[in-house]
Amino acid sequence: MTCVAALVPGLVGSSVGAVCTRAASSRLTPRTVRNLSLSSTMKSKRKTDHLERTASVVRREVVAAAKVCGAARESPSVKSLRLLVSDETFSFKAGQWIDFFIPAVPVVGGFSICSSPRLLEQERMIELAVKYANHPPALWIHNECTLDSEVAVRVGGEFFFDPQPTDAPRNLVLIAGGVGINPLLSILRYSADLHREWANKRSGYEIGTVKLFYSAKNTSELLFKKNILDLVNEFPEKIACSLHVTKQTTQISAELRPYITEGRIMEEEIKGHISNETLFYICGPPPMTDFFSKQLENNHVPKEHICFEKWW
Repeated sequence: MTCVAALVPGLVGSSVGAVCTRAASSRLTPRTVRNLSLSSTMKSKRKTDHLERTASVVRREVVAAAKVCGAARESPSVKSLRLLVSDETFSFKAGQWIDFFIPAVPVVGGFSICSSPRLLEQERMIELAVKYANHPPALWIHNECTLDSEVAVRVGGEFFFDPQPTDAPRNLVLIAGGVGINPLLSILRYSADLHREWANKRSGYEIGTVKLFYSAKNTSELLFKKNILDLVNEFPEKIACSLHVTKQTTQISAELRPYITEGRIMEEEIKGHISNETLFYICGPPPMTDFFSKQLENNHVPKEHICFEKWW
């Protein structure tokens, strides 16, 4: 799924289907979970396998049982899942992904978490959005996964936003292409949670402004657009978005029209947000991440202010 590159030192919800209670728990025992992860690791041998591509990437030791308690169709090609993870030792940072272990499927999936860490802390839930692909874990999610299906998950990844209360306020520019929105949505939602806490209690981390640039083929493939616009409308002084479509063939709704630009995200749009206080997070197809990371470097943005992750 992913390949991690430049990091930011020190830094570095939608309602889907049925509701699960926090008291619910998976029937997978700790021993079963350990055996599942070991078996999948040994059998997962494809050249483009997630485990091989991310073998050098930092992972947490915890492999936790999880239960599917919600599912929804986010677009014609993307299905979202809500997972209950009861294990209190399981945690993640906004932007990270999980190894996804499925009983009877020998190949391990790798999917970015798109929910905020706060949802896990408060409800023991995480959310994923998985694009249809001819790959066993994705096929299982789209064709076989049902409510109460049991899996196991482990957190990994060096692409994340995890500010501490004493850190200086930073502006964020998030640049997403296609399903590359997933880790950036986690960061966006977490930023909104941090701002709520700061506004209500004057405690925690004081976030700067957040601007999301998000490109997809058409408006039906712009994932979580209602959630994104809800955050923009909730915090108009803090959060803004520019949604781009490259192959739109139908009329754009009046609700979306003010936020939509037809055509790709352009370098000039990004350049206007460069400052010493701004961090850039980029996730999308490799040509897109390569282009914007290089353009930012050419415009004298320090490498430590650029964090990107590729998906394919």
